[in-house]
Amino acid sequence: MILELLLFKEWPQQYPQTYQMLMAAGVLVLGIISYFVTKHFILRALLKLVQRTKTSLDDTLLKKAFLRRLSYIVPIIIIYNFSELFPFAEDLISKISIALIWWILLLTGGGFLTGLGDAYRNLDIFRGRPIKGYVQVLKLIIYLIGGIVIVSVFLGRSPLVLLSGFGAMTAVILLIFRHTILSFIASLQISSNDLIRIGDWVEMPKYGADGDVIDIALHTIEIQNWDKTITVIPTYKLMEESFKNWRGMQESGGRRIKRAISIDLDSIKFCDKEMIERFKGYHLISDYIKQKQEELGRYNREHRVNSDVLVNGRRMTNIGTFRAYVEAYLRSNSKIHQEMTFLIRQLAPGPNGLPMEIYVFTNDTVWSRYEAIQSDIFDHILAVVPQFDLRIFQNPTGRDFGKLALGGQELNIDD
Repeated sequence: MILELLLFKEWPQQYPQTYQMLMAAGVLVLGIISYFVTKHFILRALLKLVQRTKTSLDDTLLKKAFLRRLSYIVPIIIIYNFSELFPFAEDLISKISIALIWWILLLTGGGFLTGLGDAYRNLDIFRGRPIKGYVQVLKLIIYLIGGIVIVSVFLGRSPLVLLSGFGAMTAVILLIFRHTILSFIASLQISSNDLIRIGDWVEMPKYGADGDVIDIALHTIEIQNWDKTITVIPTYKLMEESFKNWRGMQESGGRRIKRAISIDLDSIKFCDKEMIERFKGYHLISDYIKQKQEELGRYNREHRVNSDVLVNGRRMTNIGTFRAYVEAYLRSNSKIHQEMTFLIRQLAPGPNGLPMEIYVFTNDTVWSRYEAIQSDIFDHILAVVPQFDLRIFQNPTGRDFGKLALGGQELNIDD
């Protein structure tokens, strides 16, 4: 042997422990050197070669650590080849080395399939024809076969023997480990599809869960609710039931405001000259009022409209002007995301008046600051409604009925 030639022949007999330690150290150093050479020289040369190619497939494989994982096999092969230098543990070292080689090959094969799926998903021929599900099934089959081979290496039996006995035990295994198997499959799906991460805000009303994910285990997922209670959900339930993950909102940089105020229908009317002159003094819509007046005046002149009758032609209304004001107010608000959906719209009128809905996004997704922004907006809007001769619809209260009973006079509650 090479290492024996480097040492005196008398050492193995005179100093067996020292000899074994030197052998182990030599093999370990040789393995480290081979790993260093493989990773920092061979793989770097391959990386430069890959970067020069025109295809993007090899770039994707490198991103998935396909080639980097292969570098671990070289030192393991060296250790396996020198395992006979350690007769007291030769069998154990050989089995562990073979098992590790198979494990690395499995991880490499899984990375290769994932990279292959990502590369082909970007091709035009696969647009609208996802192959991710087929890739996941193929990876599962490879992992199962590889796991059986690794177990057969440690048991010293043929993989075919294990496969033949595995069929008879399937029913018992499924019965005993039903939840474990379901959780394992669910964990693979969650991990592969990146459905949930620790720190995600997840909402699952069926189980009373509404908060941040604090732990993801094989069998359970723990969610800390906003009231600081903990909800524990079986992992496989996330694949059976629907849930809402707010990560998309947090990553988008905008959080939706979707709220309506109800306008009393009796307060909606055409704008007279006095109202229009008053609205011109509102800084946010002064230009809008002038532009709208010119547009409506030009239309009415072209169509020879008799302006003495209110229903003739086109006229400004207080509700339309108010809607323009709300839009201008939100456009000037630096805390509103101007690049996302921006709607100030009227919904269908009903028994509770005319709902005017504000559908915009804030540029701050932090819950406390989002609520403050939303409250400030509606504080202003609710306070400015009377300035347009409009009224907020509200169901009558006891004070309203008291006024009616007293002929319109204010009811003193203390009386």
